[in-house]
Amino acid sequence: MRPANALAHLSSPLRRRLLLAAGIAASAGPVRALPTKALLFPRDFGAHPDFHTEWWYITGHASSGSREFGFQLTFFRSRVDGTQGMASKFAAKQLIFAHAAVTDVQGNKLWHDQRIAREGFDIASASTQSMALKLRGWSLQSQGRTHSARLPASDFAMDLAFTETQPVLLQGKQGLSRKGPEEKQASYYYSLPQLATSGSLQLKGQKFEVTGKAWLDHEWSEELLHPSATGWDWIGMNLDDGSALTAFRLRDKEGNAVWDGGSFRSAKGELFPFSRGEVIFRPVRRWKSPLSQATYPVEWLVRTPADIYTVRAVIDNQELDSRASTGAIYWEGLSELIDSNGKRVGRGYLEMTGYASPLRL
Repeated sequence: MRPANALAHLSSPLRRRLLLAAGIAASAGPVRALPTKALLFPRDFGAHPDFHTEWWYITGHASSGSREFGFQLTFFRSRVDGTQGMASKFAAKQLIFAHAAVTDVQGNKLWHDQRIAREGFDIASASTQSMALKLRGWSLQSQGRTHSARLPASDFAMDLAFTETQPVLLQGKQGLSRKGPEEKQASYYYSLPQLATSGSLQLKGQKFEVTGKAWLDHEWSEELLHPSATGWDWIGMNLDDGSALTAFRLRDKEGNAVWDGGSFRSAKGELFPFSRGEVIFRPVRRWKSPLSQATYPVEWLVRTPADIYTVRAVIDNQELDSRASTGAIYWEGLSELIDSNGKRVGRGYLEMTGYASPLRL
């Protein structure tokens, strides 16, 4: 899961500056339900600029000797409807955002950075042919069955390669993932779990050669959230036996589920999509952020048709402050997956939004 409308998440002053610079007012037409369709690769690795919002999301776990790390890189693309008819090269027709973070487990610290720019002028781009994204020195690209992420940030850097070991996992109904009680609240959504990962991470000038596993999500949508939804809880977990678990719920202001879903794919490749009502998130332990004063559940009991799991953050403080780009504060970090027998069976990422403040869509 990712912000459904990246432009709407912008802080008001930044959003006004972008819209005024483009000489437009935001506009949006009626949204219709998305049809089921066959996703085609490598084309659908690429951007879909006719859709309002899109994101590519890589998370993972890597190690270098006794040092363990989590990492995430997300590129967002947001279509600005009111500029589409403008001929000027300066019109902000597409906005590109990116977030990146590294969790240093032994150092008990999260490193985070962000970028934003309008598409064009060789500063920001999102290819429609395959996965080829660029934003001010950051990049995410595909070449065959290998994908690469390279980025220098303020205090850290990534140079990682991700090799597919399994086929694409189509979420929902053959890649059409329902996200709310109305049919129009849906996205095209696929995952690439169990990516073999290698390369380097750098923290404060110290370089670590690492290996591990990663997970890639790619979604694009016209409308994702029901008006009553204020945030979501989501997990994407690589299990040690080669299985893959996705589970999510969208919450209202009282914390009740507006919608839920996910999937489990076994190591043998058997896919089991979850139906509405089959996923339940129950908080076990909470942590209060000294930055935002938001309280996040950092340990969950997650009931799915596959098993009842415990999801536990490896460190509590993995809150990201992205107010300089998407305007949101949210929690996203490396977590352990523990089965109903108390055995750790995998690792992956937990994402929680709408706790610092309701999502503004």
